[in-house]
Amino acid sequence: MKLGSLKEGGRDGTLVVVSRDLSKAVKASGIAPTLQRALEDWSNAAPRLNALYDVLNQSSAETVNGEEVFAVDFAALASPLPRAYEFVDGSAYLPHVERVRKARGADVPESFYVDPLMYQAVSAGFYGPRDSVLVADEAYGIDLEAEIVVVTDDVPQGATPEAAAAHIQLIGLVNDVSLRNLIPPELAKGFGFLQSKPRSALSPVFVTPDELGEAWQGNKVHLPLLTHVNGKWFGAPEAGVDMQFDFAQLIAHAAKTRPLSAGTIVGSGTVANQDTSLGASCFAEQRTVETLRDGKPSTPFMSFGDVVRIEMRGRDGEDIFGAIEQRIARAE
Repeated sequence: MKLGSLKEGGRDGTLVVVSRDLSKAVKASGIAPTLQRALEDWSNAAPRLNALYDVLNQSSAETVNGEEVFAVDFAALASPLPRAYEFVDGSAYLPHVERVRKARGADVPESFYVDPLMYQAVSAGFYGPRDSVLVADEAYGIDLEAEIVVVTDDVPQGATPEAAAAHIQLIGLVNDVSLRNLIPPELAKGFGFLQSKPRSALSPVFVTPDELGEAWQGNKVHLPLLTHVNGKWFGAPEAGVDMQFDFAQLIAHAAKTRPLSAGTIVGSGTVANQDTSLGASCFAEQRTVETLRDGKPSTPFMSFGDVVRIEMRGRDGEDIFGAIEQRIARAE
């Protein structure tokens, strides 16, 4: 099934069930007022939401369960989780890590091949999928990062990867916004990201793993992640290729010393392949490829007015999550 949230009903939005073709939706208020509430009672809420989803797809009725069926307006959608208790973001695609470090003459520590990189990202609020990305200064080095995320129910502390896999309930996309020129001085302090990692945006809908069919295997999404910038193709790396750590492993890593609350978002990190002909999922990656090839980068970071579009389609061309489409704008 496919779930989203309207920009109404408070800071956590209003839960809606969205049709498979993303054309229509119906409020799920009788089951759960918000997606967060549904995830907290997932074993009870999920079957009822799925039944509503089946009716929505199979019927042309104007109402379902007493709620009006309405046409989807992506601008009216918040992120499916407008805010979350936790968002942890990994860096599971080692081609990206290897290239970035090679460009600055650094080796990849052996531990990176057996122990995931991960940081605590901003979860107190997400941009909607059509909201502008607000940045104070272009000199910060504005970058997109096209990634896949999964959402869990309650995960116990110390869960193994095998156990963690059963806690993956939803899958979506994220534009993990980065301010590249603020990253080096922050990391030099030895205490991680803060100012260099502002709010991100999530895809219009999250979907249950069964919606991906055979594309969901081994706790990975085996489809290309497509990015356009200002209407021009930027990259479409294969998300199921070159992913060193699958989502179950990433969840287990995050839960090693603490439980994860229902609604925790776990990110894959920038999707990247060894095959650079498939393009990039962030400007830092593109600039690194240019540096390794030409000795210096030639592509600038993003400017005010630039538009990024991130989406994923099935092998049949069907739009799965809806597109994240955002303009970079000056924060007043």
